[in-house]
Amino acid sequence: MSSRAEQAADRIAVLVDDAEPGTRLGTKEELRKRCAVSVGTFNETLRLLQARGLVTLRPGPGGGIFAAEQSPMVRLGNSVLALDAKETDVADAVRIRDALDPLLIEDALWNASPADIARLHRQVEVMGQAVDAADAVAFVHANWQFHAQIAAISPNALLRSLYKNLLDLIESHTLDVRPAGEQPLGDYIAQRHALHRDIVLALERRDRNEALRLIRKHHTSPERPPVTAANAVGP
Repeated sequence: MSSRAEQAADRIAVLVDDAEPGTRLGTKEELRKRCAVSVGTFNETLRLLQARGLVTLRPGPGGGIFAAEQSPMVRLGNSVLALDAKETDVADAVRIRDALDPLLIEDALWNASPADIARLHRQVEVMGQAVDAADAVAFVHANWQFHAQIAAISPNALLRSLYKNLLDLIESHTLDVRPAGEQPLGDYIAQRHALHRDIVLALERRDRNEALRLIRKHHTSPERPPVTAANAVGP
């Protein structure tokens, strides 16, 4: 069952959905009374809403709680990540993550146990469930978990730690996943699912050439223009 803070956050999220970005929703006290929760509970509600990138708080006269402005976007293959406010940081993290992937694939080719391969197959199944549900956000999170599992195979502690921190940074600032270009997002994630399935099969066969070819195909950085205020991808 949802907590009182989560219920209040869901109620305010409805207000945000009906408001233009930048619209003043009310003061903290006005919204707290509307949600009929304690001060402590409402403070937790605000933390939840801010973590989701739904509201901003402004102090002073005319201040209060406002519907958040449109989040920046970072291109990821044929989709875009809607972010809370760390557009450049996330773009850089994705680029560095892509550069590390071949090192992790090499380590997995040499060190993956049958149990590691079985875990990767199960994670690919989780990704497939997200494709079947047409849930792009769940797919992206399952995708990152897949790569975290590959990183965990590496005997290199520094590489594992660096890669995990990059994934955490990307994930912690992602609010949504939206289509980019003409290809439907559902078709794109289905193709990505198949690509990840093939990566596991190549690792299982210890097929180095195929595994490295697939991870090069997987890379998203070359498809993404540099992220600046002028060319940030819109919804």
